[in-house]
Amino acid sequence: MQKIASLLFLLFIASACQKNAETEKDLIKKADWLIGNWETKNDIGTLSENWEKVNDSTYKSKSLFIKDKDTIHNESIILEQKGENLSYTTTIIGQNDNKPICFQLKESIENELIFENLKNDYPQKISYKKTSKTSLIAQISGLQSGKTTTEKYNMVKRK
Repeated sequence: MQKIASLLFLLFIASACQKNAETEKDLIKKADWLIGNWETKNDIGTLSENWEKVNDSTYKSKSLFIKDKDTIHNESIILEQKGENLSYTTTIIGQNDNKPICFQLKESIENELIFENLKNDYPQKISYKKTSKTSLIAQISGLQSGKTTTEKYNMVKRK
Protein backbone atom coordinates (compact mmCIF):
# COMPACT_ATOMS: atom_id res chain seq x y z
CA MET A 1 0.00 0.00 0.00
CA GLN A 2 2.88 2.36 0.84
CA LYS A 3 4.51 1.65 -2.55
CA ILE A 4 1.25 2.53 -4.34
CA ALA A 5 0.96 5.79 -2.39
CA SER A 6 4.59 6.64 -3.18
CA LEU A 7 4.06 5.86 -6.87
CA LEU A 8 0.92 8.02 -7.00
CA PHE A 9 2.80 10.84 -5.27
CA LEU A 10 5.65 10.63 -7.82
CA LEU A 11 3.17 10.62 -10.71
CA PHE A 12 1.45 13.68 -9.22
CA ILE A 13 4.80 15.53 -8.91
CA ALA A 14 5.83 14.61 -12.47
CA SER A 15 2.45 15.77 -13.81
CA ALA A 16 2.67 19.05 -11.89
CA CYS A 17 6.20 19.70 -13.19
CA GLN A 18 5.17 18.99 -16.77
CA LYS A 19 2.13 21.26 -16.45
CA ASN A 20 4.30 24.01 -14.93
CA ALA A 21 6.81 23.72 -17.80
CA GLU A 22 3.96 24.10 -20.29
CA THR A 23 2.43 27.12 -18.54
CA GLU A 24 5.85 28.76 -18.25
CA LYS A 25 5.84 29.37 -22.01
CA ASP A 26 2.13 30.19 -22.28
CA LEU A 27 2.40 33.78 -21.07
CA ILE A 28 4.79 34.94 -23.78
CA LYS A 29 2.58 33.30 -26.42
CA LYS A 30 0.05 36.05 -25.69
CA ALA A 31 2.54 38.42 -27.34
CA ASP A 32 2.97 36.41 -30.58
CA TRP A 33 1.08 39.09 -32.49
CA LEU A 34 3.96 41.53 -31.82
CA ILE A 35 6.28 39.55 -34.10
CA GLY A 36 6.98 41.52 -37.26
CA ASN A 37 7.97 44.98 -38.45
CA TRP A 38 5.82 47.85 -37.19
CA GLU A 39 5.99 51.48 -38.26
CA THR A 40 4.38 54.88 -37.81
CA LYS A 41 5.15 58.19 -39.47
CA ASN A 42 4.46 61.71 -38.23
CA ASP A 43 5.76 65.25 -38.75
CA ILE A 44 8.90 64.49 -36.75
CA GLY A 45 9.92 61.30 -38.54
CA THR A 46 9.43 57.53 -38.65
CA LEU A 47 9.23 55.25 -35.63
CA SER A 48 9.78 51.54 -36.23
CA GLU A 49 9.84 48.45 -34.01
CA ASN A 50 11.07 45.18 -35.45
CA TRP A 51 10.07 42.24 -33.24
CA GLU A 52 11.46 38.73 -33.64
CA LYS A 53 11.25 35.51 -31.70
CA VAL A 54 14.58 34.47 -30.17
CA ASN A 55 13.28 31.25 -28.55
CA ASP A 56 10.22 29.90 -26.70
CA SER A 57 10.66 32.35 -23.82
CA THR A 58 12.27 35.42 -25.39
CA TYR A 59 11.35 37.99 -28.04
CA LYS A 60 13.49 40.97 -28.96
CA SER A 61 12.97 44.22 -30.79
CA LYS A 62 14.97 47.08 -32.18
CA SER A 63 13.15 50.40 -32.03
CA LEU A 64 14.37 53.36 -34.06
CA PHE A 65 13.03 56.88 -34.52
CA ILE A 66 14.52 58.40 -37.64
CA LYS A 67 14.19 62.03 -38.70
CA ASP A 68 15.42 62.60 -42.23
CA LYS A 69 18.58 60.45 -42.08
CA ASP A 70 19.33 61.02 -38.39
CA THR A 71 18.54 58.44 -35.72
CA ILE A 72 17.07 60.39 -32.82
CA HIS A 73 16.00 57.36 -30.76
CA ASN A 74 17.71 53.96 -30.62
CA GLU A 75 16.27 51.34 -28.28
CA SER A 76 16.72 47.59 -27.74
CA ILE A 77 13.86 45.69 -26.11
CA ILE A 78 13.79 42.19 -24.63
CA LEU A 79 10.47 40.56 -23.81
CA GLU A 80 11.25 37.55 -21.65
CA GLN A 81 9.31 35.02 -19.67
CA LYS A 82 10.92 33.59 -16.55
CA GLY A 83 8.65 31.20 -14.68
CA GLU A 84 5.26 32.85 -14.55
CA ASN A 85 6.61 36.40 -14.97
CA LEU A 86 6.85 38.33 -18.22
CA SER A 87 9.28 41.24 -18.28
CA TYR A 88 9.87 44.02 -20.78
CA THR A 89 13.45 45.29 -20.58
CA THR A 90 14.46 48.34 -22.55
CA THR A 91 17.88 49.84 -23.14
CA ILE A 92 17.89 53.26 -24.77
CA ILE A 93 21.13 54.61 -26.19
CA GLY A 94 21.99 57.88 -24.43
CA GLN A 95 19.57 57.43 -21.52
CA ASN A 96 20.00 55.97 -18.02
CA ASP A 97 23.75 55.60 -18.66
CA ASN A 98 22.79 53.04 -21.35
CA LYS A 99 21.63 50.67 -18.58
CA PRO A 100 18.52 48.52 -19.03
CA ILE A 101 15.21 49.37 -17.35
CA CYS A 102 12.84 46.54 -16.54
CA PHE A 103 9.03 46.68 -16.59
CA GLN A 104 6.88 43.79 -15.34
CA LEU A 105 3.68 42.61 -16.96
CA LYS A 106 0.93 44.26 -14.91
CA GLU A 107 -2.02 43.13 -16.96
CA SER A 108 -2.68 40.94 -19.96
CA ILE A 109 -6.06 41.32 -21.57
CA GLU A 110 -6.92 39.76 -24.91
CA ASN A 111 -4.74 41.54 -27.49
CA GLU A 112 -3.26 43.95 -24.93
CA LEU A 113 -0.13 43.89 -22.79
CA ILE A 114 0.48 46.43 -20.03
CA PHE A 115 3.89 46.68 -18.38
CA GLU A 116 4.68 48.79 -15.35
CA ASN A 117 7.65 50.11 -13.38
CA LEU A 118 6.49 52.73 -10.88
CA LYS A 119 10.10 53.46 -9.84
CA ASN A 120 11.12 54.63 -13.32
CA ASP A 121 11.22 58.39 -13.86
CA TYR A 122 9.32 58.25 -17.16
CA PRO A 123 7.46 56.34 -18.43
CA GLN A 124 5.98 54.22 -15.65
CA LYS A 125 3.70 52.30 -18.03
CA ILE A 126 4.24 50.81 -21.47
CA SER A 127 1.42 49.11 -23.32
CA TYR A 128 0.73 47.47 -26.65
CA LYS A 129 -2.79 46.96 -27.91
CA LYS A 130 -3.52 45.00 -31.08
CA THR A 131 -6.34 46.74 -32.94
CA SER A 132 -6.30 44.51 -36.04
CA LYS A 133 -3.98 41.97 -37.70
CA THR A 134 -1.98 44.82 -39.21
CA SER A 135 -2.24 47.60 -36.61
CA LEU A 136 -1.47 48.25 -32.98
CA ILE A 137 -1.24 51.11 -30.53
CA ALA A 138 1.98 51.43 -28.56
CA GLN A 139 1.63 53.75 -25.61
CA ILE A 140 3.91 55.12 -22.91
CA SER A 141 2.55 57.03 -19.95
CA GLY A 142 3.17 58.23 -16.44
CA LEU A 143 4.22 61.27 -14.46
CA GLN A 144 6.72 63.55 -16.16
CA SER A 145 7.76 66.78 -14.42
CA GLY A 146 4.78 66.36 -12.07
CA LYS A 147 2.22 66.07 -14.88
CA THR A 148 0.46 63.00 -16.24
CA THR A 149 1.70 62.43 -19.77
CA THR A 150 0.67 59.94 -22.43
CA GLU A 151 2.25 59.31 -25.82
CA LYS A 152 0.41 57.09 -28.33
CA TYR A 153 1.80 55.63 -31.50
CA ASN A 154 -0.57 54.07 -34.04
CA MET A 155 1.62 51.52 -35.78
CA VAL A 156 1.06 49.55 -38.96
CA LYS A 157 2.58 46.15 -39.68
CA ARG A 158 4.93 46.23 -42.65
CA LYS A 159 6.04 42.56 -42.68
